[in-house]
Amino acid sequence: STPPGPKKATKLSTDTPLMAAVNTFSSSPTKSISPVTKSNRINDCKVRLFNHLEKARQEANLFLNNSQIHPSIARLGEQYAQRTIVGSNARCIGFLNALKMVIRDFETPPKKEFARSLETTITNSVEHLQKCRPLAVSVSNAYKHIKHVLTQLPTDQPETDLKENLCRFIDTYIENQIGKAAEAISYSVQEKISNGDVILTFGCSSLITYIFEEAQRRRVDFRVIVVDSRPFCEGQELLRRLTVKGIPCSYVLINAVSFVMPESTKVLLGAHALLANGYVMARTGTAQVALVAHSFNVPVLVCCETHKFSERSQTDAIVYNELGNPDDLIRSAQCSLANWQTKGKMSPLNLMYDITPPELVTAVVTEVSILPCTSVPVILRIKPTEIGY
Repeated sequence: STPPGPKKATKLSTDTPLMAAVNTFSSSPTKSISPVTKSNRINDCKVRLFNHLEKARQEANLFLNNSQIHPSIARLGEQYAQRTIVGSNARCIGFLNALKMVIRDFETPPKKEFARSLETTITNSVEHLQKCRPLAVSVSNAYKHIKHVLTQLPTDQPETDLKENLCRFIDTYIENQIGKAAEAISYSVQEKISNGDVILTFGCSSLITYIFEEAQRRRVDFRVIVVDSRPFCEGQELLRRLTVKGIPCSYVLINAVSFVMPESTKVLLGAHALLANGYVMARTGTAQVALVAHSFNVPVLVCCETHKFSERSQTDAIVYNELGNPDDLIRSAQCSLANWQTKGKMSPLNLMYDITPPELVTAVVTEVSILPCTSVPVILRIKPTEIGY
């Protein structure tokens, strides 16, 4: 069957508030470090407990010309590695747009089938991105959907029509799973935001930004407390976006979260993924914010699109995580951690994500409904039917 979508492939507009927020957070607020610099060299100094975790490979040869890798994928891999593109939604959109370029430029080898040959090419592209930086859950789910659509392509149609169908499916996926999902989530959250609210959030999220901007457009009188943490200080970009829109904001580091929590009326958090056992995987520090909110009886709402739901289950941040560059923890050459490689028995640990138990989350806001964390398996069971599995 032909993948669902409009008859004519259309370019998605980037003028919508949501896409503007996603594009803004595609750029890291911190200064990018070249992958060939000395500070990014790979070393074997790891904390033993985390030896099994993946770390982004930043060797220079990953970014050199490779005839087996499409230029758009090579460029995307470099942007992943340098954190030029960050955030689950931005990384997913970047991946799908690069994949459209791969599909359009693909030529079936002689005596080969289009779908099988293209699947091999896409698999090689995904493996390259995995080497640059471990894939986000949103990217992995999008990749699975693309592979499924490839298996459903008819064999009696011209190659140009098949390419057009695939590109239409990708456009539809972005529009429905990211664009319309964010609109539905924002609509549900607006009912929870009242005049006089003080909303606390952590880090930055394109979805949370979109929700705040929608609340301002509804002329709701509210204030935002942005909690941030090193080494990336992503909350500074969220703070900049909100202040430009005229939304009253306060900015604190995570070590002061217990001082600002008593004045908060609710907590809104983004998520990297929602696991099958109800645990929330998000930027390191999210669990601490949720724990403090729980101790002060402040409701915690996690906003997460269903395309970020994962079938994986874990109860801690040790089994699966992503190792960041230890050098990111060094603030300056005068820092006591400078030249830590030369100091014996010193191994800085920079974990990218933590795990928040469902007991600390009041509810998860999805495009389907406002649900408890324990409803993730139900969504995973009905989701494939909706997208054409």
